[in-house]
Amino acid sequence: MRFTREDRLLFVGDSVTDCGRDREDPASLGDGYVRLIAETLSPSVAVLNKGINGHRVRDLEARWTDDVLAHGPTVVTVLIGINDTWRRYDQGLPSPVPEFEAALGRLLAAAGEKCGARLFVMVPFLLPADPGQETWFEDLDPRAEAVLRAADAHGATVVRTDLALRRAAGEHGAAALAPDGVHPSPLGHRVLAETWLTAAGVTG
Repeated sequence: MRFTREDRLLFVGDSVTDCGRDREDPASLGDGYVRLIAETLSPSVAVLNKGINGHRVRDLEARWTDDVLAHGPTVVTVLIGINDTWRRYDQGLPSPVPEFEAALGRLLAAAGEKCGARLFVMVPFLLPADPGQETWFEDLDPRAEAVLRAADAHGATVVRTDLALRRAAGEHGAAALAPDGVHPSPLGHRVLAETWLTAAGVTG
């Protein structure tokens, strides 16, 4: 896939995408995978980061018009789902998978229909940092399958960040990639960026 000065790439999601961006500065990309992708692409390619810490799919849907559609992106990348799982375990806030899948589908449909955007969907991931997080997979695994179904239904390119991080953990150890199991280290973000670039057909 080739990106040009006519493209506007928008990344949206939770803290993994946000990664410390300055929300008062529209050009701020944070310190994670979005910035690494932007640095790899031509400087003439516009990249926007619309990640917000702690967000679940319902939060994305509430701000989709203003934070995504209003910018007229030609490429939209979504990474969402880990907080939908996490909040079940730390706050008792369920996010039923069928409702999650339907909401994600609505978001992808809107970006495709209203902006004609090419769609990328990154699969939520977890590298358990303690035994308690192992139980999260009973919620996260079905959610990841829902993400794959929604992506397929709307012609989105799937970015298997879950598999890439798992492979990298086998080499470097999980803690080197996501010390708390959820938020990537600089190395973890490098893996995310490389996985997205590979899915997009971008080499170096």
